[in-house]
Amino acid sequence: MDGFLKWFFVFISEILKGFRFIFDGLWSGLKHIFNIKNYITIFKEHSPGFKTVEWILAILSIVIVIAVFVIIAMIIILALRKYIRFRHSIVSNEDIIEELGSLQRQVIKLTREKDEIMAMKVAQIGLSPSGGGALPSLTGPYSAAEGNAEGAGAADGAEMQTSNDGIIHTNDIRFSKLIEVDNFYKTYQQPEYDNSIDLKGLCEAYRNFACSRMKLYYDIKTVRLFIAGMASTKLIILQGISGTGKTSLPYSFGKFMFKDTTIASVQPSWRDRTELFGYFNEFTKNFNETEVLKRIYSSSYNDDINFILLDEMNIARVEYYFAEMLSILEMPNADEWKLDLVPNVWSTDPVNLDKGMLKIPQNIWYIGTANNDDSTFAISDKVYDRAQPINLDSKGVAFDAPDTPPMNLSFSHLNELFNDAFKMNPISQETLRKIQLLDLWVIEKLRVAFGNRIIKQMNLFVPVYVACGGEELDGVDYVLATKIFRKFESLNLAMLRDELKELCTYLQKSFGKNSMKESIAYLERLQKLY
Repeated sequence: MDGFLKWFFVFISEILKGFRFIFDGLWSGLKHIFNIKNYITIFKEHSPGFKTVEWILAILSIVIVIAVFVIIAMIIILALRKYIRFRHSIVSNEDIIEELGSLQRQVIKLTREKDEIMAMKVAQIGLSPSGGGALPSLTGPYSAAEGNAEGAGAADGAEMQTSNDGIIHTNDIRFSKLIEVDNFYKTYQQPEYDNSIDLKGLCEAYRNFACSRMKLYYDIKTVRLFIAGMASTKLIILQGISGTGKTSLPYSFGKFMFKDTTIASVQPSWRDRTELFGYFNEFTKNFNETEVLKRIYSSSYNDDINFILLDEMNIARVEYYFAEMLSILEMPNADEWKLDLVPNVWSTDPVNLDKGMLKIPQNIWYIGTANNDDSTFAISDKVYDRAQPINLDSKGVAFDAPDTPPMNLSFSHLNELFNDAFKMNPISQETLRKIQLLDLWVIEKLRVAFGNRIIKQMNLFVPVYVACGGEELDGVDYVLATKIFRKFESLNLAMLRDELKELCTYLQKSFGKNSMKESIAYLERLQKLY
């Protein structure tokens, strides 16, 4: 054992001696490099024989060497500062994560305390938290007066029985607002619709109504774009600077149709669909209904033209709170447009709910207004591809219009007008051929494709735009500018200025010198911005 210990001591000593030599050598090297006194001595020994050129070269050499050492020192300092910042950011992120975890634990604790307080309050008034209670504020066929005779309603309301067909039989009502809609439409009489107007007359009538009755001034092209957008998609985005009438357009159109627009003011905190459509509260056993949900449900009863306005829609991320509706509207079969609200069926559920699902009717449009500033989010391509953007970049110019009253126009008649326009004003074969060639040019030069969805929307948008009194190329131009060329903003446009100039020239040669003004103006604006 002694022999091993002696060997091990000598072995480790030699290794440590090697490390000492490394540090000694490094220190000796640094001392030798920065031995200024030695450099001065060497210079004095050799400088007496220097000529003028040699003196210049010597001084230049000394300056270069000093500069090299300064650069090396700066690189080392910058590397150390970068490492310190990196370590500081890691520590900061860890602190933030730890703080988030602490906040989440506090939220869970507060939620648990809130539930306990609610349970005690419910127990104090004699209701069972699990049964939902027959709340006296509910109206309809299962009101508190019928289910709460002599104080027995709470106990009756808490009893639930499930039949063989899976329906839960109860006296409780979880959709109070939708039940109100059911009761209203029991005695509803459909109005007399004015279905004699055509699309061109509709544009003129609404424009004159907005001017004469509401002092709102819209260019006729804007109205045509809005009506054509309704024909191509159920989601329209009105975008532009503040004060151009984005919110007023759908609001006044609802007034024109005798059907007020439902306005949902989007909030920055919206993260999912519950803010828009409501949610089922497991504690109270009631569905927290929104006005948007109520409007969608009531639209299934009537033949009106219904609007839901998402005001300031991009103050929160559209693809978060509107994601499910985007997927539903994308389905080719309208019978599959269903919104899943609750997982089970109660005997007191509204009439038009199908196994807890609400069918989205065809006579409703979603209109969003969007501003582009520091307080908003950029709208993603996923949303833009499924919507029809309409740019409102200038304030309306006042004009004189005859006094025009509102009118009752049915969805069925408007849909017939759209279908007639599709048949009577299809995009010409020559224009389609030019669009296909343009698609190939854009793919080759800019690596951007049109896509089947956009071509389909164009085939719906342009015929209706023509039926409203517009020109075919103007409709094609608008779709290209707002749905195709808009995608160029995601490219490195600083490197593609020549291609954008070529594209402007190509558009003029292909479609005509005085056409495609919207697209060319947009492309020229991109060249100036980037």
